[in-house]
Amino acid sequence: MQTRLSAEFLETPEGREADGILRKCVHCGFCTATCPTYQLLGDELDGPRGRIYLIKEMLEGATPTHATQLHLDRCLTCRSCETTCPSGVSYGRLLDIGRHRLEQVVPRTFRERLLRRAILTVVPHRNRFAGLMALGRAVRWLMPRSLRRSIPQLRPCGDWPAPHHARRMLVLTGCVQPAAAAGINAAAARVLDRLGISLVAAADECCGALAHHLSQEQRCRRQMRRNIDAWWPQIESGAEALVVTASGCGAMIRDYGHLLRDDPAYARKAARISELFRDISQVLAQEIERPGVGLDLTPRRQAGPRVAFHSPCTLQHGLQIRGVIERLLERAGCTLTSVADGHLCCGSAGSYSLLQPAISHQLKANRLAALEAGGPQVIATANIGCLLHLASGTDRPVRHWIELMAEALGS
Repeated sequence: MQTRLSAEFLETPEGREADGILRKCVHCGFCTATCPTYQLLGDELDGPRGRIYLIKEMLEGATPTHATQLHLDRCLTCRSCETTCPSGVSYGRLLDIGRHRLEQVVPRTFRERLLRRAILTVVPHRNRFAGLMALGRAVRWLMPRSLRRSIPQLRPCGDWPAPHHARRMLVLTGCVQPAAAAGINAAAARVLDRLGISLVAAADECCGALAHHLSQEQRCRRQMRRNIDAWWPQIESGAEALVVTASGCGAMIRDYGHLLRDDPAYARKAARISELFRDISQVLAQEIERPGVGLDLTPRRQAGPRVAFHSPCTLQHGLQIRGVIERLLERAGCTLTSVADGHLCCGSAGSYSLLQPAISHQLKANRLAALEAGGPQVIATANIGCLLHLASGTDRPVRHWIELMAEALGS
C-alpha cells in the first residue's frame, strides 16, 4: 500500500512504525473473513481493511470524525486478522497508533469520558475492584438472573504451597483475578509444585493493558514502569520466569520490551521482562517433558469431565499459542468437545463488553452456542475476562483450565 504520511509524523517512532505496517498491506481482504465485527455488521469500515484505510487517511492529514472514532472503537483488537493475513500486517499495533492519535483530535462525548474514567478508576485497582465485587456479592440475591450470573460466587482457593524448591518463578497477581477467581493462581502454584518449581506471587498492579487499549498511554507507561520496579529485585535474585495465568495480561507483558524500547531508563529491563514472560501453558508443556519430573499425566481409567475449551484471542492470536492447552487437558483425562469457529472472539475484549455492550452480547451468545453444542459438563478458558464474560451467559460452570489440571492431578 502506498503511503503519504505527513513529514512531521514520519519523524516520530510511531510514524515510522505505522508507515512500515501500512506498506505491508496488499488490500487482499482475507482479514475480513475472520473479523467478528465484519461478520456481524457487514460494513467494510467495521473490518480490518476498512479500518486500515481510515487510519491511513487520518495519518496522511485527512480530518477524522466521530464516524472514524466509532468504527475504530468497534474493533475488538482480537487480532484474528493478523493470524489470517498472508502479508504479516501488524494490525494491532497500527490500531493502537491510530486510536492514540484519534483520541487527541476527536473529543469524546461527556458520557464516553465519564464511563471510561469510571472504568480506569475502579477496574485496574485491585482493592477498589475487590470492594466492588464484595458489594455485588452481598446483594447478589436481589439481582435479576442475568446480572446475578455476572458476579462470580466465592470459591475455595485451595492451598498455595510455601516456596521450598531451588527453582522459583514469579506469577502475576493482576487486578481483577484476585477478587473474581483467586483460586486460579493457587491452582497453578500447586501444579508447578509437583514439578519442583515454587511459584511466588509478584508484587504488582495492573499490567497496563486496560489503559493501553483506552489510549491512555502515559498511565500505561507508569504502570509498566512500576511493575518492572516491583519485579526486578526478584528477577535479580534468581526468578527464572514471570508466569501469567491470564492470557490478556500475558499479551501485554510480552510487549513491554517493544512499548518501552525508547525509554532510556527502562528499555533494557523491559526487554528482559518480555524475555522472561511465560504463559502458564508454556511452562507446563515444557516441564512435563523433562525426564524424572514425577508428574503423572497419563489419562485415568475413569474418564474426566467433558470440556469445551474456549481459546482466548489473546492466547491464539496475540501470543500465537494454539493446541497446547487442549493437549494438556486430554493428557489429564478430559474429553474435549468439538467447538465450531474456534478462532472467533467471545466479545469480552477487556473493557469492550462495557463500551460496546450490544455487539459484545451478540458475540457472547454466538460463542456460547458453539461451546455448548457438544454438551460439555464444563467450559474452560485461559483468561479471566473471557471467563467472567462467558459465565454471565450460561448456567454451565466456566473454569480456568489450570484449575481442571490441578483437580485431575489431585492437587
